[in-house]
Amino acid sequence: MNPELDLELQFSDFASVVAHRNILQRSAVSRWIRHALAAPAELTVRVVGDAEGRALNLQYRGKDYPTNVLTFDYAREPVVMADLVLCGPVIAREARAQRKSLQAHYAHLLVHGTLHAQGYDHESGADDALEMEALEVLLLASLGFDNPY
Repeated sequence: MNPELDLELQFSDFASVVAHRNILQRSAVSRWIRHALAAPAELTVRVVGDAEGRALNLQYRGKDYPTNVLTFDYAREPVVMADLVLCGPVIAREARAQRKSLQAHYAHLLVHGTLHAQGYDHESGADDALEMEALEVLLLASLGFDNPY
């Protein structure tokens, strides 16, 4: 049985938001996130446009460009509490460039962000990156998605 999830799903206003809303149905988002959870969680998923994604990445990471997903983790015990901010236009561009469906890319990035919220880190060393990527591959395969790497 998957852990309990209190999910808030938000969309900012950007050019192709309708297409993103259609893919990111609450039931699918919940399923993908729950699959990556090891503990109960309270998560907000916010899908933003390029401008908001760029502003947040600059403010919190010092990088002046929009990125695909930002994870703001606030607590890990006894409940995982985090915000996952996904930049819709970046994700759409990446999906096209990687020749994968927008749905598959969103599933990957939601699993990825959920793992970050629980303490997984791919930037602290090669071993940590390999562990996190291997777990992502396993989780996505069990959800019916191909290896994202």
